[in-house]
Amino acid sequence: MARRTVTTAAALAASAALLLTACGGGDDSSSDDIKGADKGSSSPSASASASSKVERPKITIPSSFKLTFEGWTSSDAKEQAVLADAKEELRAGYAAIIANDPDSEDLAFYDTETGLPQSKKWIKSYTDKNVTVIGELPAFDPKVTLVDSGDGRTASLRYCTDESKAYTKNRKTGKEVGNPAGTDPEVVYVVTLRESAQGVWQNASVTSKRGGCPK
Repeated sequence: MARRTVTTAAALAASAALLLTACGGGDDSSSDDIKGADKGSSSPSASASASSKVERPKITIPSSFKLTFEGWTSSDAKEQAVLADAKEELRAGYAAIIANDPDSEDLAFYDTETGLPQSKKWIKSYTDKNVTVIGELPAFDPKVTLVDSGDGRTASLRYCTDESKAYTKNRKTGKEVGNPAGTDPEVVYVVTLRESAQGVWQNASVTSKRGGCPK
């Protein structure tokens, strides 16, 4: 699958087999990867993701792509708000890939103006090749760091994915492709988020590195 790494053009075009990784820029330019997916229809976490009363989109992902989130909870209310919105942004990205919709309004809701072009480029790395995503993609081991930015509205999130059971599927031929043999299935992501005036934690940038999650 295509890892979400768009800091370099090579990262998006390198692998014939798109790996299942999320959006953003990364230092591993050898493959494409997928972001996380949930267990099906709309996620209940969206309504509780922040103290703001703004209405979140209801994102639906078909059962053909199972995106799970292990340990995405925190006893700290602000960290939980970051986790909830970051989770929905990831779900929105994969929903856009499956819907063949790089201009998804749901994804735009969860991205900053600077982060959205990255996400669109990542989604188009699938849609331009006429492929969608299927299988299972767990997103796990999240760690939130609240950044001392002066206004309290910046955070960093690190999490991992395991692409062992995630695949791309050609919409026309039905051909399914996974990672090349010998590829490490784990990818580490680092996301920078900014809280909007409405209280939504939005993705500003994403970097990724293949090679296993820190233990």
